[in-house]
Amino acid sequence: MEYRHLGKSGLEVSALAYGNWITHGSQIEEVAAEACVRASLDEGITTFDTADVYALGQAETVLGRALKSVGVARDSIEIFTKVYWPTGPNPNNRGLSRKHIVESLHASLDRLQTDHVDLLQAHRYDYEAPLEETLRAFDDLVRQGKVHYVGVSEWTAEQIADALRLADEMGFDRLVSNQPQYSLIWRVIEAEVVPLCEMEGIGQIVWSPLAQGILTGKYPPGAGAAPPAGTRATGPEGGEMGWLLRDEVLEPVQAYAALCREAGYTPAAVALAWVLRNRNVSAAIVGASRPEQIKENVRALDVVLESDFVEAMEKVLEPTTLFDPAFTFSPANRSEM
Repeated sequence: MEYRHLGKSGLEVSALAYGNWITHGSQIEEVAAEACVRASLDEGITTFDTADVYALGQAETVLGRALKSVGVARDSIEIFTKVYWPTGPNPNNRGLSRKHIVESLHASLDRLQTDHVDLLQAHRYDYEAPLEETLRAFDDLVRQGKVHYVGVSEWTAEQIADALRLADEMGFDRLVSNQPQYSLIWRVIEAEVVPLCEMEGIGQIVWSPLAQGILTGKYPPGAGAAPPAGTRATGPEGGEMGWLLRDEVLEPVQAYAALCREAGYTPAAVALAWVLRNRNVSAAIVGASRPEQIKENVRALDVVLESDFVEAMEKVLEPTTLFDPAFTFSPANRSEM
């Protein structure tokens, strides 16, 4: 396993982080979840990413039980969680107010069976809560020892810059990370977010580096082609993959997969290696429903990306050719990720 600093902080994280967005407490049984956590640790993964809203809190509960069951020392792993999305029916059960941040964190700590998290992330930007209130609540939790570092998820470059400026003015701990979607077919952060973060010492913890499994090449194009049984597209979350399950995406992905196999690699390993070659990426989040998927993902660290190979696959998967200009999908508007 490779380990990288989270931005310019002193915290080191595993280049591949284990995430449980739609697995723990939702898609797979708890015994399987524990097996995946154990396999992650066996492969050298020390970073575990979750959120208070995943499976309505059950994802944190399952992760906490799994980590306790395998007997891993708390100081040998990094646990990341998030706050923002609704966790209850009350208006104060959401957002980035002091009340919700503090109460959500305490609930997360109970579910995770720990007295602190290594990183607390603002899961989205809150346009209603004052930014100063949000950052002060984060800073208070850092000084109380309940949180070691703070970050954000899917914030724009302007929002990140505002938070950094205010933190400097108020003497708060600065953000050390951002968690955006990033993959060979979703490169939105490269234009503004990455340049700002490189300058300011913020690392990316990217989610969906395999584009929800599309970049494995397992989804066939063609009218009437059914997704393989047991894949994410056939599960409860399949409806959220409509923007990806189109021939305009699937056909280029098949060409990409052929390039990968010709080079002697799996498409999944290459997709992860491509993400990790970005020097601003501290970690790429991978999920799994079976332990063997973890082992396959770790092979990405052995992939050698020659310049001509990178040029060929980037050309095949050029985002501007995959999406209609009128396509309005925005991951920043998606819930829970």
